[in-house]
Amino acid sequence: MKKKRLARPLAPLALLLPLVAACGGPAGADGGPGGAVTVTVGYQSKTINTVTAGTLLRSLGYFEEELAAQGRKDGVRYRVVWQDYATGAPITAQMTAGKIDIGSMGDFPLLLNAARGRELKEPTRLVSVTGYNLRGGLNTVVTALGSELRTLADLKGKRVSTSVGSAADGTLVRALRRAGLDPAKDVSKLNQQPSVGASALAGGSVDALSQFVAWPGLLAFQGKAQALYDGAELDLPTFHGVTVREEFARERAGALDAFLRAQRRATDRLRSAPVASAESVAKETGLPAEVVYLYNGARGIATFDPELRPELLAALEEDVPVLREAGLVKDVDVDAFVDPAPLKRAVTAAGYPRAEAAEAELWLRGRSTTRAFGTAAELLRAVAAAGPGAVRAAYVPDAATGTPWFADRAVWVEGGGTWHAFVTRAAAERWVAAHAGSRIVAYADAVRAAGS
Repeated sequence: MKKKRLARPLAPLALLLPLVAACGGPAGADGGPGGAVTVTVGYQSKTINTVTAGTLLRSLGYFEEELAAQGRKDGVRYRVVWQDYATGAPITAQMTAGKIDIGSMGDFPLLLNAARGRELKEPTRLVSVTGYNLRGGLNTVVTALGSELRTLADLKGKRVSTSVGSAADGTLVRALRRAGLDPAKDVSKLNQQPSVGASALAGGSVDALSQFVAWPGLLAFQGKAQALYDGAELDLPTFHGVTVREEFARERAGALDAFLRAQRRATDRLRSAPVASAESVAKETGLPAEVVYLYNGARGIATFDPELRPELLAALEEDVPVLREAGLVKDVDVDAFVDPAPLKRAVTAAGYPRAEAAEAELWLRGRSTTRAFGTAAELLRAVAAAGPGAVRAAYVPDAATGTPWFADRAVWVEGGGTWHAFVTRAAAERWVAAHAGSRIVAYADAVRAAGS
């Protein structure tokens, strides 16, 4: 990767990174009870593609276990403080104030983390990945249920809620440009927290919402929104990762190693027991388990692997110009920010296989496992056979992008006895236009037809 020179971010970044009062001190000073060294971790409980470094990891207690073992080697007693935030911005603010040692966030916030850390002389380093999607399917643009908007081009002159500086905003900007719209002139973009944007969409004060996991899936599951644009259509990787204060990584390398070992264990747990992990995260966050599983399941939108894959780092380089054009940074030295050494030092196990093509999946009520199907038609037949009320959730991959979606929220197409599902109506209509004799069919009708 080409080396870049770091420069001071422009003023708008400061607006995105409000300082929040800390509830725990950084490691390095024996400020914990009884002289324990405090390690403060910032995470986003409802940004569920960070769970192996946050919600799931915390519930499993793996970090505390690894730290206790590391402490016996170091002759130190460690104490963990977990701080939960809605977005990555306040985590960065606390890290650059020296009050959070380890944080997890999405790819665009990670770049802001790098830029802000250098500016304030509290540099940070990217040391691992949590969840990723190689095509960008973690971000989605949704509209209110029943909206007449069908394509991104229909957003011209409309109000769109997003979180400026987030990966979801990056998806929106890129997608609008591909649709021939100027993101700065053709839409009215509102910078809002995800929960605020969701309320605005429900209340009709915005026409669309562009957000990251798990908000689009949650709103679709609740019957409050429908997908307008699948981020995987960009075919650009998006991911979440773990960042650490450089000073902490240097002075408490053993503690960082313990965190990365614990993250690997949490990743193993999620991959070996995906349903149980989804139920655990749901209990901790209040999110429906069906939504958690959409993203974090065995064939979910996200693939979990701590490895700093080359394609993810290359995508990070491509994100820098988007933030620069938004006036949020002047430049970011990605090479200087990424540090693969701690993960290689702490985790010696072999990496996970790359993500495979998605399959349809059925989760029946009262079951602790799911069933996978090779085709959408097989899933429809299984749903029909299960009968009314027996299906807890059914998931089907988009026929074009592979993004899994709720089967009863997808747009179904039949042609020549073959069934295909799509996240958006626009994608389904493109398929119909390109395949003579195919037609869009309501989900209930598709189930009946497949089961007859």
